[in-house]
Amino acid sequence: MELRFDEPPINWGDYEDIAIKLYERFGPEFGESKIYRIRFTQLLEWVLAIDVFEGKKEECNEGHLEMIQSTWVYEWRESHEEDS
Repeated sequence: MELRFDEPPINWGDYEDIAIKLYERFGPEFGESKIYRIRFTQLLEWVLAIDVFEGKKEECNEGHLEMIQSTWVYEWRESHEEDS
């Protein structure tokens, strides 16, 4: 894993950072309903694939994935406030 010096490492408790990375990867078209339909097994793989993510699969739990999912929805909603 190659770390980029302009970004600090991300770990399981960094929900907002993870959500922002997922939003950047999937874009605004990946909306709230799609985010809430993601299986946690898939979400886990996506989080582990983030370049600067340092957490281990064994350290993950359902609570972390729920927080990541809800924070990702919050990021999506925040980016669409102007649309309303």
